[in-house]
Amino acid sequence: MEEILTNGGCVVDFHTCGLFPERWFDLVLVLRADTNVLYDRLKKRGYSDRKVNENMECEIMQVVLEEARESYAEDVVKEIKSNSIEELESNVESIAGWAKRWALAKSSSSSSS
Repeated sequence: MEEILTNGGCVVDFHTCGLFPERWFDLVLVLRADTNVLYDRLKKRGYSDRKVNENMECEIMQVVLEEARESYAEDVVKEIKSNSIEELESNVESIAGWAKRWALAKSSSSSSS
């Protein structure tokens, strides 16, 4: 995976942060949902009761968020809410803006080298 990530500009969707070295990422987004919203989502997906309970426990205990905070620098990890379509749309806009700023900074730094 390192060969793919060397030039940057990639998105990695994964639930376990500790597997990847910090140097691979400029931004780590942890999507969070209120437990009532998450429960309904998982049930609609047809998850087993066991899988729903595991996911709910992980969300309540902030497992992914805490692992991200332990694995990466504080300024790299961002927690974002994903409870509604409106939040989803806002998140997409924010991430697209971040990606544009990252690309501009990357092109500025490579042209000045």
